[in-house]
Amino acid sequence: MGHLVGKDIYRKLGKKVDNLTLRAPWNDTLFAILKEIYTEEEANVVVRMPYVLSNLERIADITGYAPARLRTILDDLCDKGLILDLWVNDEYNYMPSPLMVGIFEFTMMRTGNNVNSKELGKLFHQYIDDNKAFFSANFNDDMRVSIMRTLPHEEAVRQGEYMEILDYEKASELIESSSKFAVSLCSCRHEKLHAEKKECDVPLESCTTFGYGADYIIRHNLGKEISKSEMRDLFIRSKEMGLVLNADNVQNNLAFVCHCCKCCCNPLLGIRVFGYPHSLVTSNFIAEIDSSACVGCGKCAKACPIEAVEMVPVPKGQGKGKKLAKVDSSICLGCGVCALPCKFEACRLCKRGQRVIHPETTFERVMLQCLERGTLQNQIFDNPQSLGHKFMRGFVGGFLNLSPVKRALMSDTMRSRFLAAMKKGVEKQGKGWLAEM
Repeated sequence: MGHLVGKDIYRKLGKKVDNLTLRAPWNDTLFAILKEIYTEEEANVVVRMPYVLSNLERIADITGYAPARLRTILDDLCDKGLILDLWVNDEYNYMPSPLMVGIFEFTMMRTGNNVNSKELGKLFHQYIDDNKAFFSANFNDDMRVSIMRTLPHEEAVRQGEYMEILDYEKASELIESSSKFAVSLCSCRHEKLHAEKKECDVPLESCTTFGYGADYIIRHNLGKEISKSEMRDLFIRSKEMGLVLNADNVQNNLAFVCHCCKCCCNPLLGIRVFGYPHSLVTSNFIAEIDSSACVGCGKCAKACPIEAVEMVPVPKGQGKGKKLAKVDSSICLGCGVCALPCKFEACRLCKRGQRVIHPETTFERVMLQCLERGTLQNQIFDNPQSLGHKFMRGFVGGFLNLSPVKRALMSDTMRSRFLAAMKKGVEKQGKGWLAEM
């Protein structure tokens, strides 16, 4: 009977995680992951607690746990990265970690004897990379709001268009404007190492966080604090190694930048291997080839992490070489990795014809991301123990999941109105600070 009760609570936990900001399709591998990293009591707390950031008093009231015991459980979950905490209004507020960015990343950042990284690396690889259902549930053609956006390597932008780079797209500006930094193990590389799929020589310690993201990492020993100069050095190293810079998909209060290689990065593999181009949001730039300068060396094609550049034969007597680089504009990320090894400046980043709109804040990204994935109702009616909230989640969720409704709210004409309405909603609840995150 205890075994059945235990499995039932993990099934409920899986449903809770699936209803957060990123979908987590249920299967036996997800069950094994959850059972490995959550105790039954921890699973019960997460199942019963609100979906959104709430203080200890509210969580205690909803879950029925005594505040002292609840604080101990929440602190342990935070140290494992399974609960996110944020200091607001002179107290910590807590919310369950989604699958990404959250459970996967923080679990694979952990070190020490209290985490079975080898087994978890294999399990996460099996769940993410050997399970197309995960990418299909989160990055299909109807979903354009990913958790990450690509930063252009500034050195790769064509000289005449350098002034077109906005501050939130400049890695250098992101570093200069932040005051706290941390570096951790790259979750994707750590996972691939234990799955015996890591082919690169990129160091494991390469995931960088900023501001409140760095504060979380440092407080819970998921990485170490570094200086601004050390952060600059890490970005220089990534440029030299030809890594893609993939950042938190927000314009303000950015929390992280990943330094990604083609063999380990799950979002890049989602594009190159599984064919889901919306695993990452592109930068506002795109690679272009100057055919008069291209010598056909193929270095750009070799460098591209998603194989968006290919070498094609050129007619005899045309061009400087036998082949010419050609960019697939339908999937090009605008990362600039292809341009870094080009000594002839034939391959450079140029401004896209249509501007890519990135969410201004984490609040906006979460609202849009949840709308696309059919979980927005949980952000509005967040008490899982309330029958009234349960009814409203079902009613509103059914309405929001109608394709015409979803398309209308995500359209260019309605998107700003939709976000403004959501902001007014949290302000009425006394949580206006959420909209500023």
